[in-house]
Amino acid sequence: MPWLWLLLAGVVEVAWAQSIEPTRGFTRLPQSALCLALMLGAVYLLSRALQDLPVGTGYAVFTGIGTVGTVLTALAVHHEVPSPTTFAGLALITAGLVTVHLGSAG
Repeated sequence: MPWLWLLLAGVVEVAWAQSIEPTRGFTRLPQSALCLALMLGAVYLLSRALQDLPVGTGYAVFTGIGTVGTVLTALAVHHEVPSPTTFAGLALITAGLVTVHLGSAG
């Protein structure tokens, strides 16, 4: 179950990252409220996962999911085109996440 909490935390983190720009520097109240709610939701879900996972492992996976998910979401939604180097970095992060998960399964 902690890995599910961690996956959900990462997904909410991606949504949170996407919700920051529409706040326009936290000058728009509804967008700012949504942004803060998503931030709190991500941290809450992460805290649930960290009840059963080591902090280093959990936080590394959380930020990795957030990084890869945010770049891919920006590509799909905002049509931002990452460089080949960025894609290589994302592949390395993904390989690292898989390795961390496999290493902690024992």
